[in-house]
Amino acid sequence: MKHVVHLMIIGVFVLSFSAVSYAQMQANPPGAPAAPATPAAPATPKAKAPMSAEGMAKKAKSKECLAKANEQGLHGKAKKEFRAKCKAE
Repeated sequence: MKHVVHLMIIGVFVLSFSAVSYAQMQANPPGAPAAPATPAAPATPKAKAPMSAEGMAKKAKSKECLAKANEQGLHGKAKKEFRAKCKAE
């Protein structure tokens, strides 16, 4: 009786491990060439909403302040501070 129980337990372990390896073999067959990955289609850019008049005015002011800072030869922190003050005016 003990011998039969031991054989059943061993059989269950063998079958459980073979089922796992069989499932893995089905997913990745050994020696089979890997399928070439197809590149994903490039995402289409979203259409931008037209800029409001206020947004266009801010952009123009920012460009104007940048041009003034470049004329003065400012760089780094000084340029950043100058642009902030210029845009606040």
